Amino acid sequence: MEEFAVTKVTADDHVLGQADAPVTVLEYGDYECPYCRGAARDVNEMLARYPDTVRFVFRNFPIVQLHPHAEQAAEAAEAAGAQGKFWEMYELLLQPSSRLDLAALLDCGADLGLDLGRFREEITGHAYAAKIERDIQEGIRDGVNATPKFYVDGERIDGKLPLEGLEDTIRAAVRAVSGV
Repeated sequence: MEEFAVTKVTADDHVLGQADAPVTVLEYGDYECPYCRGAARDVNEMLARYPDTVRFVFRNFPIVQLHPHAEQAAEAAEAAGAQGKFWEMYELLLQPSSRLDLAALLDCGADLGLDLGRFREEITGHAYAAKIERDIQEGIRDGVNATPKFYVDGERIDGKLPLEGLEDTIRAAVRAVSGV
């Protein structure tokens, strides 16, 4: 496995799990990527299995050449996050049957009880374009070459679903921090 510098988790990142969890799993993802949609199920299972040991970080990596709605969906996730609903929107966007056109995104925002005027304005005005671009540039620096791309404490996990190596790498990291 190729090693990369462990990216520092910042206040701008979206994090699930305990802040002091000894193992960090970071994903660069694209909401329109079918593999990312499948990986979301595995992420939920991982967090349920290791609630005190793993924290999960998600960063945007829309591949607009392949997924024409991915950047708009990333804007929607960030706009929902600005209203305290990032993870709820993340879950909606990564459903296998989710549509990502503006009307569908606005429906998701309504379902979450967001301020729809603000939500629409932030999506269409690209209010979070700079943050999304920072995520992309960080991903490029970290060697992201496809989505989803996972890193466990800086170790890049390659492969398609079912995320070969992710579970083994997490177990090894858990064993390393727990001394088992």
